[in-house]
Amino acid sequence: EVQLVESGGGSVQAGGSLRLSCVASGFSFDDYAIGWYRQAPGKEREEVSCFVTTTGSTWYDDSVKGRFTISRDNAKRTVYLQMNSLKPEDTAVYYCATDLVSWCPLYEYDYWGQGTQVTVSS
Repeated sequence: EVQLVESGGGSVQAGGSLRLSCVASGFSFDDYAIGWYRQAPGKEREEVSCFVTTTGSTWYDDSVKGRFTISRDNAKRTVYLQMNSLKPEDTAVYYCATDLVSWCPLYEYDYWGQGTQVTVSS
């Protein structure tokens, strides 16, 4: 059974930083891309970053480029999202997800975690 468990959310002031973690299980972690997306109340789901293990390549939405960094530790089966220079518009529930494919961005996800809330105050 594919499972993704996020942690690391919280409340910060604008300009602050948070690091989200996503622990994955139930599939071959080394073979598939894992991404992060977010959803704010009343807004569409938005994919913000993705990591392709087979190539080491990363993808970022323009809204987070230069501020967010995705990385993964295969030994720990964990994907991280380091978020710096946070803005109030980054406020959302953040989810990690996979579609068991090896490319980014994912666009669609068959599997996702329970989410972690990120709140950025001005």
